[in-house]
Amino acid sequence: MAVNLPPVTPLLKPIQHYLKTAQEHDTRDPVVAYWCRLYALQLGLKIPHQTMDDRKVLGAIMDWLEVTKKASADNESITNDVAALAYLENYALKLFLYADKQDRAGNFGKNVVKAFYTAGMIYDACQTFGDLTEEVTQNRKYAKWKASYIHNCLKNGETPVPGPMPTEGEEDGKDYDQDAGGAFQPNPEPQPGPSNTPAAPPHFPTAMPTPPPAGPTNFTTTDPFSNVKAPTPPSEPEKPPGGFQPYTGGPVADAAGLPVESNRMVTPGGVQLRPDQITKAQKYCRWAESALNYEDLKTSIDNLQKALRLLQTGQDG
Repeated sequence: MAVNLPPVTPLLKPIQHYLKTAQEHDTRDPVVAYWCRLYALQLGLKIPHQTMDDRKVLGAIMDWLEVTKKASADNESITNDVAALAYLENYALKLFLYADKQDRAGNFGKNVVKAFYTAGMIYDACQTFGDLTEEVTQNRKYAKWKASYIHNCLKNGETPVPGPMPTEGEEDGKDYDQDAGGAFQPNPEPQPGPSNTPAAPPHFPTAMPTPPPAGPTNFTTTDPFSNVKAPTPPSEPEKPPGGFQPYTGGPVADAAGLPVESNRMVTPGGVQLRPDQITKAQKYCRWAESALNYEDLKTSIDNLQKALRLLQTGQDG
């Protein structure tokens, strides 16, 4: 749907970054657009001393959210908080891993900065649902720092250091500084970052970066490339460890690359599962995991039972 919102007023500048991220995703991913605007509204409503113009902007956002939610009644990633959180975290993680891979390979550029930056903004929007997990908090912190660091290096004609900064010879007592433009400029001290330690969470079969040690949390990053479009998160940003190849609906290849038949996707009753059914079962598992993060055992069990029924019988519900 078309989005015609009033211009952001000076008082509401703190929410402009999230509205910009939402605008960039209006056609690409309406779920991300919806939650970024909702998070912007939540922040905006907390700003004191609002004028009529400020309230007009917030009212327009509120109206858009109401209309969009009604029009998306069949989209669980908008109507179900547990599903929505899993969706946003997964989307942000794909962007994060894409940017981290490019950064470690020394492929610096506006797209990498934008990917890190956008991942940080979407991780912020995850706070709509409550406190972030430690893993998400650290990924968010690193994404924002890395976006600012690479941006400042490019602006100053310097070559960024790929990946996490080295840990030798660092000095204590230093912190991040802000340049005149409001974006964080890292000082020369080495900084922590994610490692290549692999893990295999059920909702995302890929290498997960190990969170960096605790660091500054008062980020107010500005968008250094507001006119750059964030790259679309790749469906497989990293090759999973151990040579595992995800099922895509076709024949499975053996170690030599030759196609082999597999009955992994046939239920005990002999029903051949379609790729979309496998995807739905995976969603149920992700939602069950997210529900456990909220100590919602009933919802977690319900989603696991749905996944099990779908995998055993091919029937959804």
